[in-house]
Amino acid sequence: QVQLVESGGGSVQAGGSLRLSCAASGYTFSSNCMAWFRQAADKEREVVMAVYRGGGRPFYAASVKGRFTFSEDNVANTMSLQMNTLKPEDTGTYYCAAVCGQGPYGFDYWGEGALVTVSP
Repeated sequence: QVQLVESGGGSVQAGGSLRLSCAASGYTFSSNCMAWFRQAADKEREVVMAVYRGGGRPFYAASVKGRFTFSEDNVANTMSLQMNTLKPEDTGTYYCAAVCGQGPYGFDYWGEGALVTVSP
């Protein structure tokens, strides 16, 4: 049974930083696709960044490129998203996702989400 658990959400003022982490059980992150998505109130879920195994560099959405950085710890089996220079429009619930497949937005497993609130 694969489980993903996010941590690190919170509230911050614009220009601040937060770091999200996602811990996996029943699954090895380094073996397959992984991603971070976010969903703001009354908006569609959108991809923030994604790593697709088999080559290529991590993909970042244009809105976060240069401000957000993905990292993974293969020993601890966690992945993280360092978010710097946060903006109010970054507010939303952030989800980690793993394993490319037939699930929503092309990922089979999802965490329950971590709320990020950025105030002006």
